[in-house]
Amino acid sequence: MVQQARRSPRPFLVAVVLAVVLIAGLRLLTTRGTSAGGAGGAGGAAAGRCKTAVTLAVTASSEKAQLLKQLAGDYNAEAHVVDGRCVLVQVTSKASGAAMAALAKGWNPTADGPRPDVWTPASSGWVTLLEQRTQRSDRPKLVPAGALPHIAASPLVIAMPRPMAQALGWPGKQLGWADLLDLARDQAGWGRAGHPEWGQFRLGKTNPNFSTSGLNATIGAYFAATGLASDLTSKDVASRKARAFVQGVERSVVHYGDTTLTFLSNLQRADDAGAGLSYISAVAVEEKSVWDYNQGNPTGDPATLGKHAKPKVPLVAIYPKEGTLLSDHPWVTLTAPWVDDAKRKASADLLGWLQGPKAQGRFQQFAFRDSQDRPGPLVTQDVGLLRGEPRTLLQPPAPRVLDQLLRSWANLRKRANVLLVIDTSGSMGEEVPGTGRSKLDLARQAALNSLSQFAADDQVGLWMFSTQLDGDVDHRSLVDQGPMDASRRALLRQRIEGLAAEGGTGLYDTSLAAWQFVKGHSRPDDINAVVLLTDGRNEDNGISLDNLLGQVHGEEGAASVRLFTIAYGADADLATLQRISQTTNAAAYDSSDPTSIDQVFTAVVSNF
Repeated sequence: MVQQARRSPRPFLVAVVLAVVLIAGLRLLTTRGTSAGGAGGAGGAAAGRCKTAVTLAVTASSEKAQLLKQLAGDYNAEAHVVDGRCVLVQVTSKASGAAMAALAKGWNPTADGPRPDVWTPASSGWVTLLEQRTQRSDRPKLVPAGALPHIAASPLVIAMPRPMAQALGWPGKQLGWADLLDLARDQAGWGRAGHPEWGQFRLGKTNPNFSTSGLNATIGAYFAATGLASDLTSKDVASRKARAFVQGVERSVVHYGDTTLTFLSNLQRADDAGAGLSYISAVAVEEKSVWDYNQGNPTGDPATLGKHAKPKVPLVAIYPKEGTLLSDHPWVTLTAPWVDDAKRKASADLLGWLQGPKAQGRFQQFAFRDSQDRPGPLVTQDVGLLRGEPRTLLQPPAPRVLDQLLRSWANLRKRANVLLVIDTSGSMGEEVPGTGRSKLDLARQAALNSLSQFAADDQVGLWMFSTQLDGDVDHRSLVDQGPMDASRRALLRQRIEGLAAEGGTGLYDTSLAAWQFVKGHSRPDDINAVVLLTDGRNEDNGISLDNLLGQVHGEEGAASVRLFTIAYGADADLATLQRISQTTNAAAYDSSDPTSIDQVFTAVVSNF
């Protein structure tokens, strides 16, 4: 019998040690993986330190919302704890003006989205307006007393295609609103600067009731008109000189809008087609939007950076010599009843983190200036930005003056010549789940609500469409275009309330007919446009999509007609509507959730 050699215990001990190390490593990886879950979770690393979580809802302005979502994910992954509770940050995006209006009227989560604990608009001007609106309506104050903290900054600039700016003397010559007004008023247009081939000066500007750039540009124009650098008064706003100056600037606007993305996206498509100098001459935007556009990323979303080529004709930033306003991105922890002490502490912790070097570096990485208005390494002349500018910063006027300024703008803005075209096909009669109302009911109400946005001297008409309403014709005129006096408003309300759902969707024939009708009745001093709402796709045997796109086009000048579309409900053909709108240098709006139609319709009408 051969005796078996005694085994050494060393291999067994080694195996046990390796197993312990492996298990510990797997547990660590699992913990790290859970804690890095972004905005969706507070992080497993904190599981042993807290038993409950406090959720902090942050509503951010559109241009920084995607970046702030990424930063919130990093913050959540670090598993911050306040008073023994994990902090979970959730960021939603909402245009500054829309958020201000929602807060001022009481914030309805069903219509306005998730209710915020913290609001960070693009500019303190919106906070000023919120305070004025809540005071005027005798609602509780929502803004804490004292100076507000800030998380980033970006000055308003006038973005212009580089060759055009150079023709005016950029970068050596200081330029401003007065120079652009002189150019806009000159019948020779760009011939004044030696380039008659560029036609008339055309300005892109957003609606100051919705957009920060539009608000700041309007304030800046009033300051330029008066020659002041501070303390704009009610008397200044009402002066004949200021009104004439601002009205002259507005006359050069191609159309308005709720965000600058419409202009920058249309400009990118024009540049792709080799026509980067044909759409607009200038557009009022934040400085960081110039950098975004020049990277081929007009949305400013970090996730889409690098997915489109840089433009053939880049933009450069003109910092108005009369002074400009700063989008200072304030951090407002609301003093609302639903914001308890735990949320306030969570907000303070997150604010401190956002003002720290890691987050501030991230803001500068996407061409924001930091919370102290210091430019980062991306702000260089090579990308169209000037580090030494702006030389003069303007302060928003007092709340009462700012409110008066907006009301004054409503009288001075460029007028609209608009045809509303509403789908009344059978599918519009379907009930919207959870509302007890049909799609047509909700669309009717949205259209009725939008009528208040039109001034008495705007021209508005109404069509309905389905299929074969009058013989082979898919549309029917319900109200002729004409000035929005009291009788026309009453008639529009009556016709909209009487809309009924029946038939198919004659989308292409109606789109062409509406565009041709407005073109035939265009007004050279107005914004000429069609607003078309549909919940479906073309079901008619008329013209093809290619035929339609070949006939409608985005020519510039007095006869230009833009076709804005609304894709309403989940079955709407959004991709096709986008092609139609883009062909006419307009924009398509997504209302795939029918309950959002009131907000969407308001946003569409903000183009006028």
